[in-house]
Amino acid sequence: MPFPLGTETFREETLTAAMTFLNRIYRKSDSVVFRRIGEECILVPIRQGVGNLDSIYTLNETGARIWELLDGKMSVKAIQDQLVQEYDILPEEAEKDLIEHLLELEAIRLVIEETLHGRP
Repeated sequence: MPFPLGTETFREETLTAAMTFLNRIYRKSDSVVFRRIGEECILVPIRQGVGNLDSIYTLNETGARIWELLDGKMSVKAIQDQLVQEYDILPEEAEKDLIEHLLELEAIRLVIEETLHGRP
């Protein structure tokens, strides 16, 4: 038996979840400001017009490019394809890193999943 019992089912479920995630569309939260300062790119959450200086996030070059591509129209898959074209990266690596990055941004409410007809 090539896989331990249940492993193949887990793998199929994982692939299905990844495919579903790749169909998602995200947009930037209105409560965050993006700035390039020299070589650095930062995200500053704002609330009621005042910056929360305890929550400034620094992005690397790839993270900044992902941020720029989050337009509320492009799917995660389209962003992945764009990253593969622009950087010397394998599609699998781009997918893994992109999903991790978006989940982090979503967890701290810097991005919002767009909804279609009231459903995410």
